[in-house]
Amino acid sequence: MHAFDVLGDPVRRRILELLADGELTSGAVTSVIQEEFGISQPAVSQHLKVLRESGFANVRADGARRLYTVSTEPLRDVDAWLDRFRRFWTPPLDALATELARGKRQRRLQQQAGQDPDQENPS
Repeated sequence: MHAFDVLGDPVRRRILELLADGELTSGAVTSVIQEEFGISQPAVSQHLKVLRESGFANVRADGARRLYTVSTEPLRDVDAWLDRFRRFWTPPLDALATELARGKRQRRLQQQAGQDPDQENPS
């Protein structure tokens, strides 16, 4: 299964989001997914199986519990594929960051000068 086929499913994306915050038991994952998506425990298990078999998740046994974590290798492959498209959003995001910094600087200077930064500058 191709990485984008795996990531194309909102349930699997949400499971990966949960696992990105740290190791979780299959029961904890199932509880959240059942609440958010209203699907059965066997359906959640199928999504976990797809993530395991496609390499996006790792599982280890801890007694009767199964603990899941994110596997980074497939995500690196996705990141490498996306790299050729970053040129479309990186410059606009950089420009936005510059404008935000400029606005913060202007507000700080106005506050230091005793002006209300929310008032228009009477020029």
